[in-house]
Amino acid sequence: MSAQGHGPSGHLPASLILVGAGKMGGAMLEGWLADGLPGARVAVIDPNPSPAMLALCAAHGIAVNPADPVEPEALVLAIKPQGLDAAGPALAPLAGPGTLVVSVLAGKTIANLRDRLPRARAVVRAMPNLPASIRRGATGAAASPETGEDQRRTAHALLSGIGLVEWLDGEDLIDAVTAVSGSGPAYIFLMAEALAAAGVAAGLPAEVAARLARQTVAGAGELLGQSPEEPATLRQNVTSPGGTTAAALGVLMAEEGLAPLMREAVAAAKRRAGELAG
Repeated sequence: MSAQGHGPSGHLPASLILVGAGKMGGAMLEGWLADGLPGARVAVIDPNPSPAMLALCAAHGIAVNPADPVEPEALVLAIKPQGLDAAGPALAPLAGPGTLVVSVLAGKTIANLRDRLPRARAVVRAMPNLPASIRRGATGAAASPETGEDQRRTAHALLSGIGLVEWLDGEDLIDAVTAVSGSGPAYIFLMAEALAAAGVAAGLPAEVAARLARQTVAGAGELLGQSPEEPATLRQNVTSPGGTTAAALGVLMAEEGLAPLMREAVAAAKRRAGELAG
């Protein structure tokens, strides 16, 4: 099950508590509101909400740090992973057997979450990435076996508020998702840096090379996102036989070019994700 875009408001929960309203939590909240979730259904728990978050909550009638929160239909965890142990005792009463728990805490497994939330049954572990902040994210998600189909649809609606959602056959694939899409934006930013540096080496002024590289990467990404064509087809479409692009691709597609480097990089990130889990 996968989807590009935003979740239908009919699958959004009747009550929701968002724990952690930083960049990722805030992006998710904005996505839910845009998808039609009434603010009256939402409460936010965050010890230090930003002025912008307080203003957003006030504008939509969202309770912030309610004194006596009640067990919600959905509990979304978006705090820093290292804060889970400290927050666990306060959160445990909010996660009952009928509560859907959705976690975007990097490295925290479903077992980790259940240790802190012992009554929880339906737990979805998700790994979004940085473009979620502009609702263009890529998220991999895995659900505990006890998660019902309606709860999966609710989780899908919540996660698709920040972009594409891909459901995984098992939690063991989360580390691979982390290595591909979780860390992936950094690979693309590095490509923009390297392309700009190569432009300078070719004789362009640094400012010109930086602007050209940035727009080239951004424009190519937008074209890739909008086009139904496969990346290989798009690459072939801009490559004339014997032309300049073909000369450059001869280097990048060589036996020791970009492909093996990317495999090595993703493998390293996956290994490190496994080491950090717990």
